[in-house]
Amino acid sequence: MKNIYPPLASLSVAIALAFGASAAQAQQVTIKFSHFLASNSNFHKGVAEPWCAAIEKDSGGKMKCQLYPALQLGGTPPQLADQVKNGVADVVWTSPSYSTGRFPRTEALELPFSLPPGGVTGARAMWDYTQKHGLEDYKDFKLLAIFSGTNVVISTASKPVMSADDLKGLKLRSPSRFTSLFLSSLGGTPVNMPVAAVTEGISKGVIDGAMAPWEILPAVKIDEVTKYHIEGPANLAGFSQTPFTVLMNKRKYESLTPELKAVIDKNSGLSLSELAGKVWDKGNDEARKKLAAQGNKVLVIKDAEYKAMVKASAGVETDWIKQATAKNLDGAKLAAEVHSIGNKYLGK
Repeated sequence: MKNIYPPLASLSVAIALAFGASAAQAQQVTIKFSHFLASNSNFHKGVAEPWCAAIEKDSGGKMKCQLYPALQLGGTPPQLADQVKNGVADVVWTSPSYSTGRFPRTEALELPFSLPPGGVTGARAMWDYTQKHGLEDYKDFKLLAIFSGTNVVISTASKPVMSADDLKGLKLRSPSRFTSLFLSSLGGTPVNMPVAAVTEGISKGVIDGAMAPWEILPAVKIDEVTKYHIEGPANLAGFSQTPFTVLMNKRKYESLTPELKAVIDKNSGLSLSELAGKVWDKGNDEARKKLAAQGNKVLVIKDAEYKAMVKASAGVETDWIKQATAKNLDGAKLAAEVHSIGNKYLGK
């Protein structure tokens, strides 16, 4: 009679190995990370990919990313907040500006002449303000970062804008609601259009120019159809800025083990906000130098004209305070706080 025990022993070992493999697989967590720019964008290469590499390394391979650039999971940029809230994606990069009224406390960060023009300083100011006054806006999410899209620059084809009066009658592409309000307050005409259509719009005379951060200008060839690029003094608050957020699905975060939560926490917050700010600063510096080298005029508005712009656009903040107060928020306090925090980081 043959001995049946060796085969049974082998079977036991095979079963044990199979369960061991399943347990190892169960410990691996995949983070679906979606955003709206292409895979060759500064955000994808400078922020998303390094963040994914960091969480994989710090988790010992237990966490990995699947990156979905250019809205590969579907939808539009304004729908990204709902996608991450509903679990279509685990992490998204988006802007609160895309969802008017949804993040009311965060809107204070868009007020004209309130924050430093730089990426890192703007990111620090935005994170500081949000920790003190804006967390209620993100109660349905795990907020991983909030940072500045940096100050917008006024780029025009044939007429430099060196004063508030120079904006009167100009049709400029506006990237956000508050930038539109800023332009309107100074007599300009804001035009909403996709950034990819701006270059053609300027070349055909549909618009006179655009308001956008430096790095956008060569990326979509706006620099080829404009000649003048105007910014405020470097030691003063920028014309306007757009906050961006990296949001995580709250249930996904809470489902992680304490060890993996610690990895996410280590690689988020102020450190991730600063990383994004550095990427934006680098992109802006490179674009600014490129434009100057090719003969475009980089101009800085004089202090007196800057102050005149601040005074002429003051109604934008006054109106927002009224709107915020109508929503049972202390609009005056929030506006004062964003200016105070902005001033703290100016020049740093």
